[in-house]
Amino acid sequence: MTSPHPSPITARVVVSRVAASTLGGYAFCWGLSTLSMSSLVALGMDFDEAYTLVMLIVFLVFLTAFCWAFAARSLRAVWLVLAGGGGAMTVAAWLLTRSLV
Repeated sequence: MTSPHPSPITARVVVSRVAASTLGGYAFCWGLSTLSMSSLVALGMDFDEAYTLVMLIVFLVFLTAFCWAFAARSLRAVWLVLAGGGGAMTVAAWLLTRSLV
């Protein structure tokens, strides 16, 4: 159960939110772009076309992730989704590219 009063905003919370938005957002977008490009190339799309398409989409995803990191209630969930999800997608892309080569 959450408390009715929000916790105070400290410098540590602000720094962690900024780090989550930039570093976690970057990790998430890195994982998304590598997995998307690997998947599109595996499906037969030319690499240059896949790269262009994914970069256009990832720009919007990074902007969304950056804003969500400040709007989300749970800082733990932000780190888990952005950094954890980015790591998981990067590993999945690595496994996919190893199976293609």
